[in-house]
Amino acid sequence: MSNSAANPLNPAGPPERALAGPANPVSRVVLASLIGTTIEFYDFYVYATAAVLVFPYLFFPTGDATTALLASFAVFGAAMIARPLGAVFFGHLGDKRGRKTTLVAALLTMGIATFIIGLLPTYALVGWFAPLLLVVMRLAQGFAIGGEWSGAALVATENAPPGKRAWYGTFPQLGAPLGFIIANGIFLIIAALLPSDDPSVPSDAFLAWGWRIPFLFSVVMVAVGLWVRLRLVESSAFERAVKTGRVERLPLAAVFRSHWRELILGTFYMLATYVLFYLMTTFSLSYGRAPVSPADPTVQPGLGYSYNTFVLMMIVGVVFFAIFTLISGPLADRLGRRRMLIWVTLAIIVFGLVWVPLLSADGVGVMAWLIIGFTLMGLTFGPMGALLPELFPTNVRYTGSGISYNVSSILGAAVAPFIAVWLWAVGDGSPFWVGIYLVAMSVLTLVALLIGRETKDVDIER
Repeated sequence: MSNSAANPLNPAGPPERALAGPANPVSRVVLASLIGTTIEFYDFYVYATAAVLVFPYLFFPTGDATTALLASFAVFGAAMIARPLGAVFFGHLGDKRGRKTTLVAALLTMGIATFIIGLLPTYALVGWFAPLLLVVMRLAQGFAIGGEWSGAALVATENAPPGKRAWYGTFPQLGAPLGFIIANGIFLIIAALLPSDDPSVPSDAFLAWGWRIPFLFSVVMVAVGLWVRLRLVESSAFERAVKTGRVERLPLAAVFRSHWRELILGTFYMLATYVLFYLMTTFSLSYGRAPVSPADPTVQPGLGYSYNTFVLMMIVGVVFFAIFTLISGPLADRLGRRRMLIWVTLAIIVFGLVWVPLLSADGVGVMAWLIIGFTLMGLTFGPMGALLPELFPTNVRYTGSGISYNVSSILGAAVAPFIAVWLWAVGDGSPFWVGIYLVAMSVLTLVALLIGRETKDVDIER
C-alpha cells in the first residue's frame, strides 16, 4: 500500500514530518499545561471559597441566610454561562492562530479579573453596584477558563509520545487539585491568623480585608504562568495543519457541521464529572460548616465543623484527587478511555446512593465520604484531558473540545451548587436528595459512554 493511501490527509506520506517545527521538551510541556491550569483553577477556587465564606455577607445581605447563599452560588454559576462563549472565542483563535498565543491571552484575562475582585467595594459601600461588578468579573473569569482548559489539554496531548496521551493528558487535569490545595491553603492560613469566636461565621477582620489577600495574590501566580507559557513553541500537529493548508476559516461552523455527534457525546461524557466536582468542592463546604442544630430557622442543619477543621479534611481528600488523577492516565492508556470511565461512572452512581449512611457515621464516615468522592473525582477527571481532544481533528480540536467541556459546565457545574442547596432544604437538612441528583447525572454520562466509541488509538495529528 502506498503512503498516500495510508494517510489521505498526507499525500506525501512520512516525509511530511519534516514540516514540523522544533519540539517542546517534556519538562516544558508538563510545566506549561500544569502550571497554567493550576493558576486558572486557583483563581476559580478562590472565588468558590469566597462564595461560601464571604460573599453572602458582603455582597448579598438579604436577611435570609439560605437566600444569600443561593444568590452567591447563582453568581458562581454565572461564570459557567460565560465559559462556552470563551470556548468559542479562544477556540477560534487557537484553531486559527495557534495554541501558545491563545493560552497566554486566556491566562491574562483570568488573572486580571481575579485581581480586580480583590479590590471591589462591598454592598455596604456602593449598594447593588457591588454585586453587579462581582458578576462582571465572574463572567470574565468564566470566559477565560473557557479557553484555558482545552488549550492546556491540547499542549499536553499533541506533544505526547505514542501510547501515552492519557498519561500526558492528566497533567492539565492535575491543576484542579493543586489549585484547590493552594487556594484553600491560603484561606486556611488567613482564617487561622484572623480567628472567629463563632466557627460558622468569619471574623470581622477576615470580612473586612482578609478575604481580599488570596485574590490579590493571583497576580504573582499569573506572572509565573506567563513566564512558562511564553517559552513554548507551537505543537507539531498545529504546525502541520498550517503548512498543509488544513486550517479552517471558521472552526465553529466546521465543528457543528461535521462533528456535532462528538460535541454532544463529549458534553455528556463530562456531566457526572462536573456535578461530582462541584458537590465535593463547593456544596460540601457549606454542608460541612453548617451547625448541627441552627438557631436561625433560615439556616439548614449540617455537620457542624469549623471552617479550619473541615477545610483540612477536604485537603486530605483532595490529595487523593491528585494521586488518582495521575493513576488514571496509565490506566486509561492501558484499558482504554471508554472502558475505564464506564466502571468509574458506575462507582459514582453507587457513591451517590450511600451519602446518608456515610455522612451519618460521624468523623470516620465524613472522612471516608471525602476520600471516596475525591478518589472517584480523580479517576473520572484524569482521562478527560485525552478523551475530549481525541474526539476532534486538529483543525477544529481547540474549538470542539472546548465547547464540549464548557457546555457541560452549564449542565453540570453552573447549576450543581444551586440545585444542591435547594435539595438540601427540600430534605430538611438531609443530603439524601443531593446524592440522588448525582446518581441521575451519572446515569446520563453512563448512557453517553455506552453509545460512544473508544478513542485510544486515534491519530492525534489527523
